[in-house]
Amino acid sequence: MRAVGLKILKNKLSEYVRLAAGGETVLITDRDAVVAEIVPPRPGRSPMLADALLAEAVRSGWITPPALAGDAAVPRKPIMPFRELAREIEADRKDR
Repeated sequence: MRAVGLKILKNKLSEYVRLAAGGETVLITDRDAVVAEIVPPRPGRSPMLADALLAEAVRSGWITPPALAGDAAVPRKPIMPFRELAREIEADRKDR
């Protein structure tokens, strides 16, 4: 574990972020008082920011994950043949 003052942290931020990425906790101090920590990512944390943001949105209740698991799309059956649909659209346009 390391401690660093705000002024030094500002000038060498990337160095301390690399330390945290390597597993070390960095304490940030202001006038010899600890005010924050830079810690390594939790185990299981996705390295992709988008995944982390989505996970946080699910935890917050902003979004709900899909009911079906897996990558396969939901199978869909056509409601009507394309030609019939095209005829109906054409008939609707003629009514205008």
